[in-house]
Amino acid sequence: MELLIKNARVIDCSQDFISDVYINSGIIYEIGKKLEKDCEVIDGEGYILAPSFVDIHSHFREPGYTYKEDLLSGSQAAARGGYTAVNLMANTKPVCSSMDTINRVLKKAREINLVDIHQCASITKDLLGQSIDHLLELTNEVKFISDDGKGVANSRIMLQAMVVAREKNLTIISHAENEELVDIDTRLAENIMTSRDIILSKFTGCKLHLAHVSTKEAMSDIIEGKKQGGKITCEVTPHHLALTSETEYRVNPPLRKAEDVNFLIEAIKNGFVDVIATDHAPHTMEDKTKGAPGISGLETSFPVCFTKLVGEGHITLNKLSELMSKNPAKIMGLNKGEIKIGFDGDLVLLDIKNKYNIDTTEFLSKGVNSPFDGKTVLAAVMCTIKAGRIVYKAENFK
Repeated sequence: MELLIKNARVIDCSQDFISDVYINSGIIYEIGKKLEKDCEVIDGEGYILAPSFVDIHSHFREPGYTYKEDLLSGSQAAARGGYTAVNLMANTKPVCSSMDTINRVLKKAREINLVDIHQCASITKDLLGQSIDHLLELTNEVKFISDDGKGVANSRIMLQAMVVAREKNLTIISHAENEELVDIDTRLAENIMTSRDIILSKFTGCKLHLAHVSTKEAMSDIIEGKKQGGKITCEVTPHHLALTSETEYRVNPPLRKAEDVNFLIEAIKNGFVDVIATDHAPHTMEDKTKGAPGISGLETSFPVCFTKLVGEGHITLNKLSELMSKNPAKIMGLNKGEIKIGFDGDLVLLDIKNKYNIDTTEFLSKGVNSPFDGKTVLAAVMCTIKAGRIVYKAENFK
């Protein structure tokens, strides 16, 4: 597969220049001015050419909940959002606690072949919080384990899981929420569980990734853990950066106060936040009406983050690329996230002068549950390229 993108403004975590980029056999093969190749050519003039995005935290609902989303619709939504790699959580039906279930997901994902899909295994068998025996049967296809959707309540179980994770070189993704306290105070529930998991990670030497961090106290503990040399990474979500608790919309963890949002943004600016992840959680409108928490986030992530973080002058587009491409790719062990010779030819063309209103009726995801419907944003994903193959193109892309 060959593709030449000409005259684009190339931006990644460390670069900003006008150039042509040539992809051959799925890999970035040549970068330079006035390249000429006998292959498909895209005119990138007027667009930003950036590394495609990598989502370390997403839900595609298959198997078991395909009325909300499935691997095809999720992959299509990811491609439309500029993503070419996603890491799926294990809270499916059946739960992804066995290699049989995980391999069925991965096989179907390969057949769809729109984005690279990784499937998490659960920390505890069937998310019941009791047994971790299944972890010993996991093969190298699995890089992450998570009970996302709930916290692992039993500290002894979590300790044992971290020991296994360390021995098998797995990363634990923590949904930091103490169920005993969540009905009393959701931020207390997050803060206590965040602190516990950091302490256990330091004790065991396990790699720990904190999901959807939302409070200033939790982020403060993460910062301190990082300073002390812990093997800790963390993510924040677009909705926890762009919205506050004044917006009445149910997500888990909840939208927080403006002071929390400001603290998260400062943590980004100071280099303590590793990743922006979507926590893409599609629901039917009926389920959402009944109180299901979550947002369909893959198709709005970049425009929302660009508008909030770059548009308001908090960070540069280079920094946003680091958060959405380089760092998550590095944590996932992928050869993506930068525009350099030898990296995967996974790229995205962006229009950062395209002011428009988000319209959820245009989503490719089955889930149109989003508080950003009708919101004005300042940038758009115009074309997504996977290994030199165009997997999404906006209708108005020239």
